[in-house]
Amino acid sequence: EELMGQKVHPIGFRLGVIRTWDSKWFEEKNYALWLHEDIKIRDFVKKKYYQASISRIEIDRAAGKTTVSIFTARPGLLIGKGGAGIETIKEDIKKTIGKDVSVNIMEIRDPDADAQLVAENIASQLEKRISFRRAMKQSMGRAMQKNGVKGIKLMVSGRLGGAEIARSE
Repeated sequence: EELMGQKVHPIGFRLGVIRTWDSKWFEEKNYALWLHEDIKIRDFVKKKYYQASISRIEIDRAAGKTTVSIFTARPGLLIGKGGAGIETIKEDIKKTIGKDVSVNIMEIRDPDADAQLVAENIASQLEKRISFRRAMKQSMGRAMQKNGVKGIKLMVSGRLGGAEIARSE
């Protein structure tokens, strides 16, 4: 259990090994501008479409075109009837950053094996006041049933079970 000392960033540690960057672009002059655009896009999409179980959002910029790829476990919620949802998302992002973007929606075949989605699922269960031990056990069981998953480590911290003292399990 990591409680004290230096923690290495879980993404930075894996970059270029088993994971790539979430923003794929290079810019010298307007770096800050682009970075803030990326942050705005991510915050907006994540907030507005929280129900759609979005795992990650990749932003690709090449030759003046911005492409936003949304990885989701429930593509139907985002795409909508006949692709109408995608247009809405495009319009909304355009309102947010004032630029045209193209949107790709990628399906996540296996939401129980995606760390981000498992974590958000446990969080939403805790918000519904489900006992944290049960929530963790269920998620672990579901993940371990999947054949691609070799192991899972969960840590829930804070005031567990309404205790007055925050701890982590």
